[in-house]
Amino acid sequence: MASTNPFKDILASLPKPEGGEFGKYFSLPALNDSRIEKLPYSIRILLESAIRNCDNFQVTKNDVEKIIDWQNTSPKQVEIPFKPARVLLQDFTGVPAVVDLACMRDAMNRLGGNSNKINPLVPVDLVIDHSVQVDLARSEKAVQTNMELEFQRNKERFAFLKWGANAFHNMLVVPPGSGIVHQVNLEYLGRVVFNNGGILYPDSVVGTDSHTTMIDGLGVAGWGVGGIEAEAAMLGQPMSMVLPGVVGFKLSGKLCNGVTATDLVLTVTQMLRKHGVVGKFVEFYGEGVGELSLADRATIANMSPEYGATMGFFPVDHVTLQYLNLTGRSHETVSMIEAYLRANNMFVDYNEPQAERVYSSYLELDLSSVEPCISGPKRPHDRVLLKEMKADWHSCLDSKVGFKGFAVPKVSQNKVVKFDFHGQPAELKHGSVVIAAITSCTNTSNPSVMLGAGLVAKKACELGLEVKPWIKTSLAPGSGVVTKYLLRSGLQQYLNQQGFHIVGYGCTTCIGNSGDLDETIATSISENDIVVAAVLSGNRNFEGRVHPLTRANYLASPPLVVAYALAGTVDIDFEKEPIGTGKYGKSVYFRDIWPSNEEVAEAVQSSVLSDMFKSTYEAITKGNPMWNKLSLPASTLYSWDANSTYIHDPPYFKNMVMIPPGPHAVKSAYCLLNFGDSITTDHISPAGSIHKDSPAAKYLLERGVDRKDFNSYGSRRGNDEIMARGTFANIRIVNKLLSGVVGPKTIHIPTGEKLSVFDAAMVCSP
Repeated sequence: MASTNPFKDILASLPKPEGGEFGKYFSLPALNDSRIEKLPYSIRILLESAIRNCDNFQVTKNDVEKIIDWQNTSPKQVEIPFKPARVLLQDFTGVPAVVDLACMRDAMNRLGGNSNKINPLVPVDLVIDHSVQVDLARSEKAVQTNMELEFQRNKERFAFLKWGANAFHNMLVVPPGSGIVHQVNLEYLGRVVFNNGGILYPDSVVGTDSHTTMIDGLGVAGWGVGGIEAEAAMLGQPMSMVLPGVVGFKLSGKLCNGVTATDLVLTVTQMLRKHGVVGKFVEFYGEGVGELSLADRATIANMSPEYGATMGFFPVDHVTLQYLNLTGRSHETVSMIEAYLRANNMFVDYNEPQAERVYSSYLELDLSSVEPCISGPKRPHDRVLLKEMKADWHSCLDSKVGFKGFAVPKVSQNKVVKFDFHGQPAELKHGSVVIAAITSCTNTSNPSVMLGAGLVAKKACELGLEVKPWIKTSLAPGSGVVTKYLLRSGLQQYLNQQGFHIVGYGCTTCIGNSGDLDETIATSISENDIVVAAVLSGNRNFEGRVHPLTRANYLASPPLVVAYALAGTVDIDFEKEPIGTGKYGKSVYFRDIWPSNEEVAEAVQSSVLSDMFKSTYEAITKGNPMWNKLSLPASTLYSWDANSTYIHDPPYFKNMVMIPPGPHAVKSAYCLLNFGDSITTDHISPAGSIHKDSPAAKYLLERGVDRKDFNSYGSRRGNDEIMARGTFANIRIVNKLLSGVVGPKTIHIPTGEKLSVFDAAMVCSP
């Protein structure tokens, strides 16, 4: 049974400078325990949560002691309960969570209970951000056209989420067209410190997208979890987690001229993958941290999943407070945040002596040693120095098929495919860039690299360079703020001239929403087996994710995306070879278009203004005309449409009873798939396009859905029938049961029949 909080005696008042109080808080210093002073800041957040929620039922005094004694207990893999302050959902993964809540209400109603009691018990923020398919690019009309097409495709899904926002308490839905969930979280939703009924405590969040970790750059503890864990947290249940080890990552020095935050994060990703950080927190410290902007920190935190850590955490300091002021948080809120964190020993002040903290292991990086780089062609941690890219590309062509190989025969490596592109002569070679996308929360939240991309475009225009028209270029800002500062700087016009028109606000190419390639290009690639490339400012480049036809996919900073688009190929040495021929037949080199750090800093200083954030987010929940026109039922129970292919009433709540039945024995089970290393969520449950010959496609065609309206697996995650058919449906998956075969097929055991994974799973064994 729950009882009174045994730590009620350390509840202290936090006074305001002008008199009165901000509220009350559970004071860690009041425990008078010297072990707390050496705890990593990230572990202190877990400790405060355990103390505040301690009832000796869900959270016990013994759990609190485990965390205080972290230095001794974490190596033993002990478990602790954790209650996050809030839950973050994005629409692809958020829809199933809302579907389950709706089903719980149905079940409660059927069993005679009060269905209206099924509500989130912690704040839930749901951002509809994955609804930007790049149907139209290189056009001033792209944003409106793409949005209209998305509303046509996703009307059912949008209406369902709008119903959820009204039917459930404690749920905020940010309408489509507002931005990418993690950038909106960083710029607007992140509280840093909550004031809930006069009780102050650190913001912490679990989200249904792995890149929830981006908020760690703001000093908010956050990471991605599965849907079931998120739903449990929404309903007030503690998460059981292993008390993690913490890697202390010391940063020193500062980045050299021409080096970007993207270069830094790709370097950090490679280092941490090598070190081994799965299941651990990474906490950044040292004087080098003070040299990084908040946006740079968020870029590093964002890619925690790619380097394998649960979190990449930056404690709150003066840079954090400056960012909160810039992004429009009120003066009183920022004052309260600083006062609380200082009082509870959770604030880093580099002007004061730093107490020695203990970490599980240590790494160090001198920022001045970071060099320009990209990552690929198939994994985020396969970093390639820019100066070595040409040699690495040729090595990939030569090497056997694998993470760094395509096995293209020597005699075919210089193949040139000529074709007609809408009346213009065009050609493709191995390494030709066909997609160049400034996309993804990793980079679009960072003004330095976004404005840097604009400066590259400007210099290229002035020198007479132009991106080839058959390269599918796009720009998808993470929030409306980006558009405002690109326009103010005057750089958007140059991006437009190079084909980087704004296509929408949300996740695009990085999640697989790259849209179709022109038919002439697609045919040339397929019929001639050309290894073409996509270059994107994203965080993931696994095979089959970006586009089915781009076997080589490279992660790069936004300005490098523009540079590679201008070059038209990844088969280039930027130090020695010209990017192209400009005015008067003069060769133009990479160094001619690359901006200095001073140029970028000047653009940021003059163009990124606090009013931009305020005006953008004041109207964010008001939606747009298409969203506001969506009609929805007033009932708190959802009216399921049996004909819907987007929102489906799943079977697993249908026969629910008050007393759950016991476990059933597993009989006649056989191996379905046999995998090697580096199997990711992209292989297990792809979010991208639905292949025309897949079981999911067959399901949709049988229900009258045209191929052009298939949409993506992610957009249909509210339908369990689609997702079951989409499991292991990645077109580049390698199953060892099928030697030499790439794709979502398997051998049914014991019959030996070759089937799709879904069809094999549905066959009843004798």
